[in-house]
Amino acid sequence: MSLPTISKPTFEHHHSGLGLSQPKPRVSWRFLTTGSQDPVQDWVQAAYELEITSPSTGTVALHHVDSEQSVLVPWPAAALLSREAVTVRVRCHGKKQEDGANNGTSWTEWSEPATAEVALLQRSDWKASFITSSKRFGDGPLQPVRFRKDFSIPPEHKTSFKARLYITSLGVHDAYINGKPVSDVCLAPGWTSYKHRLNYSVYDVTSILSPEGTNTICAEVGEGWYATRLGFKAGKRFCYGEELGLLVQLEIASRKATSTFEVLSDDSWLCGPSSIQSSELYDGEAIDMRHEQLDWSSIGGSIRLSGETKILPWTSANLVSPDAPPVRVTESRSPVEVLLSRSGKVIIDFGQNLVGKLLVKSVHLPKGAQLRFRHAEVMEHGELGVRPLRFAKATDTITGSGEMIRDWTPRFTFHGFRYVQVDGWPSVSGQPQNEDILALIMHSDLKRRGLFNCSNTSVNQLHKNVVWSMRGNFLSIPTDCPQRDERLGWTGDIQVFCPSANYLFDTTGMLGNWLEDVAAEQLEDWRGGISGLVCPDVLPPHWPHIPQAVWDDVTILTPNDLYQYSADTDLLERQFVSMQTWLDKGVDRGDDGLWNPDQWQLSDWLDPTAPPDDPGSSRTDDVMVADAYLVHVTGVFAHICARLGKSLLSAKYAADAARLRMLFQHKYITPHGNLMSNSQTGVALAIQFGLYATAAHRLVAANSLQKLVRRARFNIATGFAGTPVILHALTTTKLPQIAYRMLLEKSCPSWLYPITMGATTIWERWDSMLPDGTINPGQMTSFNHYALGAVADWLHGSVGGISPLEPGWKVVKVRPVPGGNVTSAEASFDGPYGLVSCAWKLEENGTRFAMSLVVPPNSTAVVTLPSELSVSVSDGDEPSRQVGSGSHRFVCEYIAAAWPPKAIVAAHLPPAEENIAI
Repeated sequence: MSLPTISKPTFEHHHSGLGLSQPKPRVSWRFLTTGSQDPVQDWVQAAYELEITSPSTGTVALHHVDSEQSVLVPWPAAALLSREAVTVRVRCHGKKQEDGANNGTSWTEWSEPATAEVALLQRSDWKASFITSSKRFGDGPLQPVRFRKDFSIPPEHKTSFKARLYITSLGVHDAYINGKPVSDVCLAPGWTSYKHRLNYSVYDVTSILSPEGTNTICAEVGEGWYATRLGFKAGKRFCYGEELGLLVQLEIASRKATSTFEVLSDDSWLCGPSSIQSSELYDGEAIDMRHEQLDWSSIGGSIRLSGETKILPWTSANLVSPDAPPVRVTESRSPVEVLLSRSGKVIIDFGQNLVGKLLVKSVHLPKGAQLRFRHAEVMEHGELGVRPLRFAKATDTITGSGEMIRDWTPRFTFHGFRYVQVDGWPSVSGQPQNEDILALIMHSDLKRRGLFNCSNTSVNQLHKNVVWSMRGNFLSIPTDCPQRDERLGWTGDIQVFCPSANYLFDTTGMLGNWLEDVAAEQLEDWRGGISGLVCPDVLPPHWPHIPQAVWDDVTILTPNDLYQYSADTDLLERQFVSMQTWLDKGVDRGDDGLWNPDQWQLSDWLDPTAPPDDPGSSRTDDVMVADAYLVHVTGVFAHICARLGKSLLSAKYAADAARLRMLFQHKYITPHGNLMSNSQTGVALAIQFGLYATAAHRLVAANSLQKLVRRARFNIATGFAGTPVILHALTTTKLPQIAYRMLLEKSCPSWLYPITMGATTIWERWDSMLPDGTINPGQMTSFNHYALGAVADWLHGSVGGISPLEPGWKVVKVRPVPGGNVTSAEASFDGPYGLVSCAWKLEENGTRFAMSLVVPPNSTAVVTLPSELSVSVSDGDEPSRQVGSGSHRFVCEYIAAAWPPKAIVAAHLPPAEENIAI
């Protein structure tokens, strides 16, 4: 019998295994499919062995465990110490799933070894000091500062050494050793709630150190999020501090030495101003090449001194080595066209709305001449559409020295753009050629794991747009937009989008770390258990600090969403106090325990009927939305308590949820089953959150919802709260053709209207650009905003047909729901157990459904075919079958409901035009 192939182990949710912050890191492995090999049929792990080797001592320990667990298994050995490294490999023993019989004495082959190395666990491990320049360069913006230290490795450390660089900054930094970058990381250490947590990086720099002669370590620090202007309009500078700082601890250990040689940041370092005059996130970067010293970071180079280095007080934040992957440049794109605007401006079109920066390959710029690049997402009537940038200049400027400039790119900023206006290009034509400039795409370097494709090209473009918007807005934190004077971690946006994000990329490390900031800020004494609308919270003081459903519910719903994709109970335990505090102290309740009816709520933000200058004006009662969420969140928390073994609390909150559900029904649902706020959002939320009391009421809701959609001529009528659930609710109530018809509508407002307008990302508003090419007049208009892309969760689970039935994808729910003019679809998820893939198509003129399914070893799938989908909302459980690992094929008869569904229009009006994407 063939056996599975085991992946290299991973540790916690860490991006690399170098710099773990846990002394007893949990271990995971996956089951790989190589080449054309199918997964082993019906194979379940019965036992595993972890081999842990200590390179420093040469000891090897073998740990045998009888268990099916292969995700986040407990560390079986002694706790690791700071800096300690081990190598780990794993092999597994299995059994046949159907009878549990042992499949012989065979073990899998050993996995490739993986290295786990612990970071600095104690404050006492840090011997370096935070340093800054004694002279301040600029008042705001601050000019970046360069630091330099020369050193030689002592003789006893020159052979068989390893070197680790532990580094962070107050601001963002690049670091170099002997003129070479220590990594390809951008904007380190990223953005955290700097009062509570400050990330540091761990790099293996052994290969770039020279054992002989002089070595040079250098760093350049810019404002980043630490000191730059943040927030709306003029914003606020120095949210965290007014001095840029650097912390460096380089440790060189040799087997021949009894001690470690250290290079520590202190007041002996040299420092001086950068040739970068300013570098701001919103406004861009300006560099004067006349002040550049190209060798400043190299051996034998020099630094333009302008003051002494001084030591700063130690930060009040905890220094942490994050699980989250760093920001990197992951892709480059060439221009698709260089064109002239109506007024004769030179415009570069990269063909894709993206997030990142430019790379100028080469340009000869006369001394004192200026070259400017202004970035924007769209063109408006033949000119660069800069109004949505608001107060952000989004402009990079180079002042020439008369020398050739090669491979120039901004260091400490990023932009959201598709188009770049170029002013001052020094050539006869005044414009660059396609090969002169590239766009470098930046984001947190998350692992892609979920794919989707179907027969409808417009839907595929919609899905691509979701992916691009996620990439652009997952840059250190989950942001709302990447281009204007905002780029903040709005909690409501990620709360509604998290299920889609979890499928597309492995977000557990990044969002898990971000949730630690959410909890840290929420639990500050003055907040009363209320998290901020954004995290890290840099909103101005005049913003009202009031509790908000949907947004503050991130404290419970987002940890639960991460749990569904990771099965990590430790994450739930870590966030538990934050969750309970929100429900017990944060929610502003009325006398009945539901929300205070006088509390204003954001609720269904950006309902398409909201005026441009009033995006919170919704046709759905805002307090009803909040109450629906409260019932749902309370029930979710009860389930979390049960998962954590807190049975008494689980019973308490389950009873609370049941009581609140009855209060909701009494307050909002008539005896006949009609909802008080009869809107697409209202009914969809009540359906998906299980708020109807009887099957008869659910039938009334189904009829009401399909009428609302048909009367809207299949246009969307939901905002932030309703958009993630509307198609799910139509599918739940056995109305898949209505769901598909709504998905495929092309007129505004709809998911596909932006596709007809050439969108390559998800827009903030349903009509961010009007049909005549005019940008929406609202001052809040972004063309890269993932929240309304939450529809991707329905594409994955209903069109593609796969979703987690049990946490961590141990059991996969396979329930494809064909419909509309979609004749085939495929979805895959490279998850904790391995690759799950599902591909279906309609055959024989659409009368037969054929599906191929791949389930990885050590997991199972519960399959429901279209022929088994119940046709009535009041039906009981649908028939299904459970299958084990391996490749499976299913065929069934398929009888499609009438297509396309018809809109409901007044009798005196002409029939609604069919505006369906193909």
